[in-house]
Amino acid sequence: MDKFSFLNAAHTGFIAELYEQYQKNPDAIEPSWRSFFQGYDLANEEYLDDEEVSSEIPEAVRKEFLVIDLINGYQTRGHLFTKTNPVRERRKYTPHLEFENFGLTKEDLSTVFSAGEILGIGAKTLSQIIEHLKAIYCDSIGVEYMYLRNPDELKWWQTRVNKNDNHPSYDLEAKKYILTKLNQASTFESFLQTKYVGQKRFSVEGGETLIPGISVALRDAAEKYGVKECVLGMAHRGRLNTLVNIFKKPVRDLFSEFEGKDFEDQTISGDVKYHLGLTLSKAYKGGQEMKMNLVPNPSHLETVAAVAEGIVRAKIDKVYEGDNSKILPIIVHGDAAIAGQGIAYEIAQMMTLNGYKTGGTIHVVVNNQVGFTTNYLDARSSTYCTDVAKVTLSPVLHVNADDAEAVCHAMEIVVEYRMKFKKDIYIDLLGYRKYGHNEGDEPRFTQPELYKAISKHKNAKEIYAEKLIAAGTIAPEYVTQITNEFKEHLEEEFTQSKKKTTSKIQEFMPEVWGGFVRKQLKDMLQSTDTTYSADKLKAIAKVISTTPEGHKFVRKAERILQGREKMVFQENSLDWGIAENLAYGSLLEEGFDVRISGEDVERGTFSHRHAIMRDENTLERVNLLNTNTNNKGKLTIYNSHLSEYGVLGFDYGYAMATPKTLTIWEAQFGDFANGAQIVFDQYITSAEDKWKLQNGLVVLLPHGYEGQGPEHSSGRIERFLQQCAVDNITVANCSNPANMYHLLRRQMKRDFRKPLVVFTPKSLLRHPKAVNTIEELAEGGFNEVIDDTINPKNVTKMVFCMGKFYYDMLAEREQLGREDVALVRIEQLFPLHEEKIKAVIANYPNAERYVWAQEEPKNMGAWGYMLERFDFVDRLEVASRGYQAAPAAGSSTRYKKRHQEVLDKVFD
Repeated sequence: MDKFSFLNAAHTGFIAELYEQYQKNPDAIEPSWRSFFQGYDLANEEYLDDEEVSSEIPEAVRKEFLVIDLINGYQTRGHLFTKTNPVRERRKYTPHLEFENFGLTKEDLSTVFSAGEILGIGAKTLSQIIEHLKAIYCDSIGVEYMYLRNPDELKWWQTRVNKNDNHPSYDLEAKKYILTKLNQASTFESFLQTKYVGQKRFSVEGGETLIPGISVALRDAAEKYGVKECVLGMAHRGRLNTLVNIFKKPVRDLFSEFEGKDFEDQTISGDVKYHLGLTLSKAYKGGQEMKMNLVPNPSHLETVAAVAEGIVRAKIDKVYEGDNSKILPIIVHGDAAIAGQGIAYEIAQMMTLNGYKTGGTIHVVVNNQVGFTTNYLDARSSTYCTDVAKVTLSPVLHVNADDAEAVCHAMEIVVEYRMKFKKDIYIDLLGYRKYGHNEGDEPRFTQPELYKAISKHKNAKEIYAEKLIAAGTIAPEYVTQITNEFKEHLEEEFTQSKKKTTSKIQEFMPEVWGGFVRKQLKDMLQSTDTTYSADKLKAIAKVISTTPEGHKFVRKAERILQGREKMVFQENSLDWGIAENLAYGSLLEEGFDVRISGEDVERGTFSHRHAIMRDENTLERVNLLNTNTNNKGKLTIYNSHLSEYGVLGFDYGYAMATPKTLTIWEAQFGDFANGAQIVFDQYITSAEDKWKLQNGLVVLLPHGYEGQGPEHSSGRIERFLQQCAVDNITVANCSNPANMYHLLRRQMKRDFRKPLVVFTPKSLLRHPKAVNTIEELAEGGFNEVIDDTINPKNVTKMVFCMGKFYYDMLAEREQLGREDVALVRIEQLFPLHEEKIKAVIANYPNAERYVWAQEEPKNMGAWGYMLERFDFVDRLEVASRGYQAAPAAGSSTRYKKRHQEVLDKVFD
């Protein structure tokens, strides 16, 4: 008996649907059918020509499966054969999708196949099925989604793209709206080209459909899904157009910036026009209102993506009470940047991480097909610039930037997907760049053939207007009318801009920063009340040294808690870990929130913090500080993925949106901050001067020479001190727990915010002399300078130092019995507190020599900075290692030798 005879009576449409389910999730279907499909796949792959096997399967059923294979081919590879490149032929891929490659023949074209039900069109002829497949997968939109592993997502995509053959069906009003936005985009660019010839503006020409596309995305987000706020991180290209035509920045202000007028605020340096940000609210026809934020950004374009994500997460946490459906992050990339910059991968990996997820991000790539002057074939090895999306199994839509309706249709889909699945999704907007990298470049030097085609190519507005006119949707006069009206508006704004004598940089997120005032150097040197009663600190200490009821910790963890209790209540000798936790705990009671992130921050790289404990039985994470019933704030602390650049940018953005949260990023070792140097350069040390942005981010960089080699010794203090200017950041290197406690509290108790970089200890975390009493935490305050305690009349040499090296010199002095050398600690390196330093120097009337002592090499550490800034004495000498290329020796023996040589210099 024919073992496949039961198939003759089976409905082929049912089989097709079942096979589709099997392809997505084999374990989800009935076992006998699963066995049949496994055998079919095996036969299809290896034995299709075997007459015995082939003859056993009914021909009609076998053909249905071949059609299913064809459909699957289009779903999987159709994006490779789309009409998405507006200015040149696409690369050729094989095998192509011709039906013959799937075992079908011309005779089958008129045969009706039930497999058409997969496409939602019912049983259709093969030619009709192919027609639909081409319309869905191979027109102006190419879709990559078949690598998704969630069956619900796959089903959603197959249903969504089947709708209207993945084409929009816009009414007259929608078409006029798209044309209006296109008109604004193109007319604005041509106006600038006429008025400001050759000036950089990073025109969106070649990708003008970005403007109606983003407009539609924001409108849908507000009107259909109730999104209250959008945060847009954006590269240069199209930024000015976005500011004017989406964010409604007053055009006269932009024209003033083109004129190069000075800024009205004399305390800042400002920035170029295509770096500036903006915040405003926009009302929609349905009565919805959306707050829109375009984040300021530097020329390191992808950095802004991390900052934008941090802003979004902060608002989710603080404004929307954890509801990520109320805020939408959109990142606009360049094709060369998203493919070439590693931070794109770091940010992609944040998608589902507890400390960084934002409920999905819409990534839009303005694909110029060229990076600066580099052809895309020289810029990446991947097929698409968006292939980083596959890392997180995020879908991608490749769209022809000349097809305005396709772009808007794609935007509607990605908004719908993000709101439903809360995952990242990418749009590859494939267009071109009308001019060079900027309007002063000559692109034909490197891309002669491409730019020959571009010079003859109509822009998206012309293409869409001609399409609408040809269809009888609008009259030619309508296009002329809206073009002239917008030109007149631009001319009026241009005229008004001439009356202005200065430019003004708009505040970003001003509503967040109400009550905080930008302050200057003198304010940074004012003392701040950081006291907190000893009784309250003891109560906090009790909380963080007690296992909560119902939990059981491992024995080592219990010993840590017992040690905390002993330090506070028996010895009154508090080490670094307990002081740091008390700083956080006191701020929480006062209503501040605390966020800490970085590699291994929950426990602390050097096992000192232990902010999170694990229940031995349930493995539950227990945040002891949050068990305090007196808290008005909340501590969140997250071990980050192995990223510095992306995570520091994220936390900087978080701090930008939450000035009442103590936001901390900690490097595993101080020198790991090297990997995030762009964030330090472009944001942390310069954003206030460029964009009037305050930020209270705290950066903790473990630092100290302890024989751990060149990469685990130095936090590269010299680099940060070189960037200190006027009043931009605070740099500190505390030598005792109480000072660190007061420094952290001071950061939040001020009515202004400045970034704080702290070089934190390693060995001092458990140094027997690096301890303080509870009273020293409860009373006093942060000491920028700590004087010595020896008799000043005996001192002939004053040695200034910082951090851990003080204790090394103190031990050496005690061993030598020297009372003529005073050791003065400079705890705050920038800004130097001149009055306090001078007062300390005045205490030593018999001092004849003044020395800056450091354990770092002479060309590193703080010596170069002190040589420039420490002008309180006639001559400042130095005791340090010699000039070196590497920060420290790799040999412990050589380390000890060099370290001793510096100590010998200090004591002659």
